[in-house]
Amino acid sequence: MPRVRRALLDAAAELARRDPALGRVIERVGPPDLRRGRPRNDHFGELVRAICYQQLAGAAARTIHGRLVDRFDGAPTPEAVLALPYEQLRAAGLSNNKAASIRDLAAHVVDGEVQLERVARLSDDEIVRELTLVRGIGRWTAEMFLIFQLGRLDVWPVDDFGVRKGYGRIRELDPAPTAKELEPLGDPYRPYRSVVAWYCWRAADTTLPVA
Repeated sequence: MPRVRRALLDAAAELARRDPALGRVIERVGPPDLRRGRPRNDHFGELVRAICYQQLAGAAARTIHGRLVDRFDGAPTPEAVLALPYEQLRAAGLSNNKAASIRDLAAHVVDGEVQLERVARLSDDEIVRELTLVRGIGRWTAEMFLIFQLGRLDVWPVDDFGVRKGYGRIRELDPAPTAKELEPLGDPYRPYRSVVAWYCWRAADTTLPVA
């Protein structure tokens, strides 16, 4: 069994042992999967995709992202993005803010301010600090990158409505906790808070973020 899958299964088993209420969700949903059901892009391509998907429904975001990728010879690279006329980014269907964000990301990578080739060696907090230097990349986008691109197991995205809603359902809380209230509630689940977040999304009956 692949090492990553074994780690996720072990995490789910440990979480079910610690928390019977969460354990019932784990039993109903089955093993966690942080891959989102598709192959991963390279780090730059995944961040470009995340920007495209911000605040859009899946079908619309897929269309715009597909149009954007079609403008490159293969996967987009920072250099290729900077070489593409700004009007071509907008013509793919990107808003002005998203086009500017993608160009800013590319510029930060080319300038070395965001070093994606070494990002896997950094701590979670270091990665969040580095990525949020980019216009249009906030903490939530950085956390989704940590969970779904890097497979980090102990991220607790308290600003995500689906996580708060799902946690509220699991613990039978009405209303669901605020982000500030949820922050310390994740402590008993360390070092597997990403896995708990995944089950919260399932419990909330929402689609996975940036899917």
